[in-house]
Amino acid sequence: MSYSIAEAARRSGLSIDTLRYYERIKLLDPPARDSAGRRAYSEDDLTWLGFLTKLRLTGMPIKSMREYASLRGHGVSSAGRRKAILVEQRQSVAERIAELQGCLDILDYKIGNYDQIERNAFGKAPALEEISA
Repeated sequence: MSYSIAEAARRSGLSIDTLRYYERIKLLDPPARDSAGRRAYSEDDLTWLGFLTKLRLTGMPIKSMREYASLRGHGVSSAGRRKAILVEQRQSVAERIAELQGCLDILDYKIGNYDQIERNAFGKAPALEEISA
């Protein structure tokens, strides 16, 4: 099964411009071409694009993504370095999660504090309509 660039963009959630950009900066191998010379993306291409999207969501810099992508072509001999890149990024994600958890804890504390203020002021918890007004 192959997909046009528009269909690959739709399925991956990336724009056509992003697909072309990823190809230009060598994050994505040039896709096969159909008989008319148009890009024809494979299921493997879409799987790789899904992985690249996850890497971007983790905040991985393009430079690291490019290194990882170039190492893919070296097969098993590059497995150690590819793993190291992912381990480094995992640590970064874990630190961000911890930081966000701290923020969530503060928000929960403040919301609880306002719940207590409202109970004291109204003698009971106000209805949701009263809070949102």
